[in-house]
Order: sequence, then C-alpha cells, then structure tokens
Amino acid sequence: MMPLEKRTLGHTKVSVTSAGLGTVPLSGFNVGVPYSEFEAVVKAAFDLGVRYFDCAPMYGLGKAEHFLGRALRDLRIRDQVVVSTKCGRVLKPASRTPKLDTVYGIEWVDPYPFRDTYDYTYDGVMRSFEDSQQRLGLDYVDVLLVHDVGRAWHGDQAEYYWNQLRESGYRALDALKSSGAIGAVGLGVNETESVVGVAREFPIDCALIAGRYTLLNHAPLDGHFDELQSRNVSVIAGGIYNSGILAAGSKAVASTYDYQQVPSAILERVRSVEKVCERHGVDLPTVATQFVQAHPAVATVVQGAKSTSEVTQNVHAVSARIPAALWQDLRNFNLIPSNAPVPEDGRSS
Repeated sequence: MMPLEKRTLGHTKVSVTSAGLGTVPLSGFNVGVPYSEFEAVVKAAFDLGVRYFDCAPMYGLGKAEHFLGRALRDLRIRDQVVVSTKCGRVLKPASRTPKLDTVYGIEWVDPYPFRDTYDYTYDGVMRSFEDSQQRLGLDYVDVLLVHDVGRAWHGDQAEYYWNQLRESGYRALDALKSSGAIGAVGLGVNETESVVGVAREFPIDCALIAGRYTLLNHAPLDGHFDELQSRNVSVIAGGIYNSGILAAGSKAVASTYDYQQVPSAILERVRSVEKVCERHGVDLPTVATQFVQAHPAVATVVQGAKSTSEVTQNVHAVSARIPAALWQDLRNFNLIPSNAPVPEDGRSS
C-alpha cells in the first residue's frame, strides 16, 4: 500500500493527507459507538498514515468533539495531525431548547444532552468556535468550516442565514484566521453552488462538499470545480459513496442513495459500473474513491468508519492500483463523462 500524499489547502500552510477520517459514524449515527472503539478507529487511521480528522458540534451533539480531542491526547498525536470542526450551530441544553426540524433530521444514538441551534452571526460563530475548543480541549483548530449554510439544508430560510453570515459572520471568520486561532477557513455543505457563492464574496480556503461529486454525480464538472480551482479553493470531498450505494453495491438489501431509497435508474447505473469493475478485478468502493480523488480540485477525500476494518478498507481504496483500461471502459460505456479527470497512470496518488 502506497503512503498517503499530502496536499495543501488553498493558499494556507495547512496540509492534509489524501485520505481523511470523518467522525459521523463514530458519533452515534444509527448505532452507538463507545469511546474505546472511537479511539481504536482513530489509532488505526493514524497507523495507516491518515493525518486529517474531521468533526463538528452537530455530530453526536458534542460527542464527536469530546471523543476526538480525548483520543488525540490519549494517543499523543495532536501535533502530528490536522483537525477540522465547524461553526454555524450553537449547542444548548436539550431540556430547555426546542428540537430543530430539518430536511436531513438525524436521530443520534446516545447523544450528549444538547440540541443544535443555528447562528451564523459574528457572536454565533465566535460562541460556536470557543465551545468547540472547550469540547476538543485544543487551543488551536487547523480548519474551521461554516456548516450547512445554503438552500439544500435550510430551504426557505436559506436567505435569512445567508444574511447573518454576510452581515457579520464573515467578520468573525476573518478575525479568527487573522489572529492565528485557525489555519484555514471554509464551508461544510451538501451543495457546490453555495461554495461558489461564498467564494465570490469572501476568501475561503477550502470546502467540505458531501455527495456532490461522485462516480454517480458529475454536476461540478459543468463549471463549479473550474471556478473553485481558479479561486484556489480546495475541495474536501465527503459522502463519496452517496450514503452507501457505492460502498455496498447494487446487491445490498439496505443500501441507500443520498439517504433515500435507491432510484431504479441509479441502481441500473451502479450495476453497469460493477460489471466494468469485475472485468478488471477492482472493487466498486476503490473505483468510486479514486474517481473523486483524481480531480485536481480535490485535496482529500474524507470517509467515515465505525470500525478498524472499515478504516483499513478506506485507506486501501485510496491507495490501490487501478488499471488505466478500467477508466477507458467507463468512458466508452458513458458511465463517466469524457472530461472527467482520472488517474493517469492507474493510480490517484
């Protein structure tokens, strides 16, 4: 297995490995995970060369930040890794705070006793960041991402929160970066359009974009990634398996596409990709991973894992060799666009 390449985010001095570990599955997403397993997964990722770890106040409603900070201290690896967390949400006591109703509502298993409230103002960003520092136990955060600003998450309320960010939230981000409290600033969202919109208004360094550029979703090739590259905004690619279908494959009983039932057209497309994979002896997750990673706009792919075996699979997917003929077959069958970048020598890093 090849060592993981390091890539710089935007114009900053922050460098991330080509594979990162996301902490959503470790925070109680559908299944409870004890701290011992959380630490074991972080250690396994580190031992395999991963040096980038992502979390957020939303994940387990504080649990991800608490557990990640503790694991980094217990393993004594903080000074060797990059940590990103997010702002835009402030956690408040569950007993005195109404529950948010969102299009992507998540029922965390055994979360901490808090509820998230949205606040993209100057005070909200500062409060969120300071609370995250306390939960993580860190005096410095490498990357701060504005979480879920945009229409995909907020719907009709999107403009209200956009205005909060414009009117004073940007000023907080600038103050944090200028003071050295953070090394890079960006967005953490489920839509590419909002990243381009913010990049036109404020000098972000990076963006964690979940599920928008995958083996099944090529929309950013129509111009958005080109513009982000021209502005030197690095893409941190998340959700590269579209919530499961590109990891489990077409035969999995409980597989989903963007957290919904898999549409029949998507299922047929996955089956076609699987046939090409089988012909070349490469598994579907590896092809899905390296397709995303091959785009020059993408600095790293962030993948979740809830066990050490899943971490091993994820890193293998980044590092394994893929025959160049496989990519040509995918193009010939119109399964990827002709203008989609692919690994030139059969590998992505």
